[in-house]
Amino acid sequence: MAHINLPEGFPGISGGFVFRPETAKPMRELAHVLLHQPNSLTSGERELIATYVSSRNDCHFCQSSHGAAAACHLGDATVVEQVKTDFMAAPVSDKLKALLKIAGKVQQDGKLVTAGDVDAARKLGATDIEIHDTVLIAAAFCMFNRYVDGLGTWQPRDPAMYAQMGKHLAEEGYKEPSIRQPVEAVHSS
Repeated sequence: MAHINLPEGFPGISGGFVFRPETAKPMRELAHVLLHQPNSLTSGERELIATYVSSRNDCHFCQSSHGAAAACHLGDATVVEQVKTDFMAAPVSDKLKALLKIAGKVQQDGKLVTAGDVDAARKLGATDIEIHDTVLIAAAFCMFNRYVDGLGTWQPRDPAMYAQMGKHLAEEGYKEPSIRQPVEAVHSS
C-alpha cells in the first residue's frame, strides 16, 4: 500500500504521475530526451543504463519496465539480465561497459567517478555527450527509483504488464503514459 493516497490501479511511477501531473510533465520530458530521442548511443544502450542503475537501486518497477524497453530495442531479453547481473561479461561493447562502470559509480555517489573512468570511456570511443548523458541517466534514474520506492507505490510482478509497457516506451517514448487507465490491482510489493 502506498504511503499516500495515490490513484488506485496505477503501478509504480504511473501512480505518482497521475497524482501530480504538473510534476509528471517535466519528468516525462527528461526521460524522453535521455532515452528516446536520437543520440549516438542507441535507445537500447541508454535503456540498459537505466535498467542497470534501477537494478542496483533494487527498484523492481523501473528495472522491469526499462528492462522490457531495452529488450524491445535489442531484440534480446537475455542481454538485459546479463547487464543487471554482470555487465562486464555481457555481450555489449567495451565502450558501453565503461559507461556502465561510470553509471554504477554515479548510482553510489557521483563523487566516485574519476578522471580515469572518463578517460577509459573516451579511449573506448565514448564522446563527451555520451559521458554526459550516461551520468544524467544514472542520476535521473536514482531520482525516479527513489520517487517510486519512497512513495511505496504498487509494483506488480506480472511480466506481461512490463512487456506491454516496454513495447510502448520503445516505440512511442515517454511523452504519453504507457498506462492510461487503471490496471487491476493485485497488490504486491
